[in-house]
Amino acid sequence: MSDADRIRENISAVRARMAKACERSGREVDSVRLLLATKTVEPERIRVAIEAGETLVAENRVQEVKPKFEALEDLNYERHFIGHLQSNKINALVPYVSCLQTLDRMSLARKLQTRLEREGETREVLIQVNTSGEESKFGLDPEDVEPFIRTIASLDRLEIRGLMTIGLNAEPEIARPSLAGLRQIADRIRELNLDRVEMRELSMGMTGDLEVAIEEGSTIVRVGSAIFGAR
Repeated sequence: MSDADRIRENISAVRARMAKACERSGREVDSVRLLLATKTVEPERIRVAIEAGETLVAENRVQEVKPKFEALEDLNYERHFIGHLQSNKINALVPYVSCLQTLDRMSLARKLQTRLEREGETREVLIQVNTSGEESKFGLDPEDVEPFIRTIASLDRLEIRGLMTIGLNAEPEIARPSLAGLRQIADRIRELNLDRVEMRELSMGMTGDLEVAIEEGSTIVRVGSAIFGAR
């Protein structure tokens, strides 16, 4: 089997997993989007997946964004950023992505606002939350999410679309509370009816726990190794 055929086969397998999880939880299949996590994946392999119909792609590293965009600029697809972002990298990232999924610091929000004001543009953002409590993970503490969102809602160049988390690094059922926690936070924020704040996206779930994430309300699952192989 060629590498391209293997990628297409893997996509079908992941899609089947997603469909079964949606069926179990009484959700429509199209209520969850598959995001291709393409850290270290060569552009020609990403091209195979996009040409197979997958149009949501995300990078973890700023330095990979521009070269891959240029290599794939003939294709129509949506680009997100899912890595930890330093403020001094914003200028290198903004031209190439439509959504930053890992906003978790006021300094970053203000720097992003300033850059977008200068360009006369807006960008979608998700707020990253550390629902697992692991010190190794980035993101806001759950109790800090509401005040953070209330503050950055005044930054008119940032379109707040929801929340993102990386679940507990454990067996899926053990990780479930850390995923359910993100949905519960989104529900509380939604009830506040804050101006300029939407909670339509919950980005959670990866190769190992995507089923549980879907059962707990994920709208975006971020999958890399199950499609492109181990890094």
